[in-house]
Amino acid sequence: MSKIIRIGTRDSELALWQAKTVQAQLEKLGHKTVLVPVKSTGDLVLNKPLYELGITGVFTKTLDIAMLNEEIDIAVHSLKDVPTLLPKGIVQAAVIKRGNVSDTLVFKNNEEFLSAREGVIATGSLRRRAQWLNRYPTHTVVGLRGNVNSRLEKLENSDWNGAIFAAAGIGRLNIRPENSINLQWMIPAPAQGAVMITALERDEDIRQICAEINHEETEICTSIEREFLNRLEGGCTAPIGALALIKNDEINFKGILLSKDGTKKIEVVKTAPLGKHNDIAKFCAEYVIEKGGKTLIDQLQRSDKQTNIYSTKKLTDDQMLLFHNDVVAESNDAIKISLNRIPKTVVRKEIQNVIITSKNAVEALLHNFSAVELQFKNIYCVGRRTKRMVEKRIGKVKHTEANAKKLANYLVDYIEGTEVTYFCSDLRLDDLPNILSENNLTVNEVEAYQTKFDSLSVPETVDGVMFYSPSTVQSYRKQNVAKGIAFCIGETTAKEASKHFKDVRIAKVPTVESVIELVNENYL
Repeated sequence: MSKIIRIGTRDSELALWQAKTVQAQLEKLGHKTVLVPVKSTGDLVLNKPLYELGITGVFTKTLDIAMLNEEIDIAVHSLKDVPTLLPKGIVQAAVIKRGNVSDTLVFKNNEEFLSAREGVIATGSLRRRAQWLNRYPTHTVVGLRGNVNSRLEKLENSDWNGAIFAAAGIGRLNIRPENSINLQWMIPAPAQGAVMITALERDEDIRQICAEINHEETEICTSIEREFLNRLEGGCTAPIGALALIKNDEINFKGILLSKDGTKKIEVVKTAPLGKHNDIAKFCAEYVIEKGGKTLIDQLQRSDKQTNIYSTKKLTDDQMLLFHNDVVAESNDAIKISLNRIPKTVVRKEIQNVIITSKNAVEALLHNFSAVELQFKNIYCVGRRTKRMVEKRIGKVKHTEANAKKLANYLVDYIEGTEVTYFCSDLRLDDLPNILSENNLTVNEVEAYQTKFDSLSVPETVDGVMFYSPSTVQSYRKQNVAKGIAFCIGETTAKEASKHFKDVRIAKVPTVESVIELVNENYL
């Protein structure tokens, strides 16, 4: 072929090294070539970590466009930067022999910080960040972007303990510092250390030429790693590692998926004979998904979007999965409960009538007394969940109502005797004791627990807040203005929310799941 092959590449030093390596291999076979450097979005935007840029293929998109416009014949990429699904019309034409697959820690001073509680490590990779925090949870990880040389310079001029690099990158540029170690425990990015060549699918001549320099072993291993990545639906925004190696005619594979903060980790290891390895990526991806990977991926995808719903109660992983796809929820306990010491004289003799309006009061009672010490003849409570807890741990409930006001009106007509003991919080609504007192019933209030406000300041993007008690409303208002929709668990909570919010909605039944359904209705 007499045509000069135009080799598209990023213009960073490392990308040019890779392109020149491909160029040398092609020219050794007698082909004429020319380098066409192109600057990418990933090189231009350096003020954010890679995973926050919001697009996949950040280092390949510009070259893809140049190829589709026929400005270049082939493009050379770090394979780990290439999306698992290539643009229509572009195909993988070859991979050259893989380099060092490891991640490398370049450290300042010495390695003693690895055994210390405090440490600061720099990296722009979400995968490296998550694995580091999983192994060193008390350390701090800071962002680091730029080309290899600029990152090494930033490390030198910082007060960080170290920074993480791809061993292949610093090795290829021959700038690996002496004070560095390969992190053998860290699972690399899928296809790390490999160089890929893409071409137009319709350009059969170019594809045949590229096939001449294809390294089959590297192609097999990186294909497995990238299929694993693809099946987990992960990209630059997911902490996923994968490594396949061929040894003694066997494929040895290991993969990992983590939460962004490294607190959750799912690993898989699998071996298969070479030639019978076609299902290894599928098997390993399905294993990770079955072990909780689906939940983890869903959480990661949600975390990349702006928060639009805030819950004043910490939600479980299962509850978070109940939200509509357009909901990005953040949750935190807006109130903290402190159980009080209750004098033994309070329960020394059998009490005829007792009112319990929350599970916190149940916890407070059982914190101070055993179940056999709580000899209550008639127990009245608020809420089905409170009733369930009382009957499971203390004794039979005589009657329950949905809220305190309804319970008070019931007791006015049906209570046995004229006296009641009310186990409550330091922050309680006045409806129940006022109604009972106005009807000549004596209310002995026992402060069983204290409710402390502990709300966070929520993001500006929030357009709805989930409330579960009047106290959660009050706590939220200490830190935030009232805007958007108040999604409330019951009427009493809604009454408090209506003092501040114009749009107040009440769940059909007083459960967290019902409040979530209420939120979802707004996004249908």
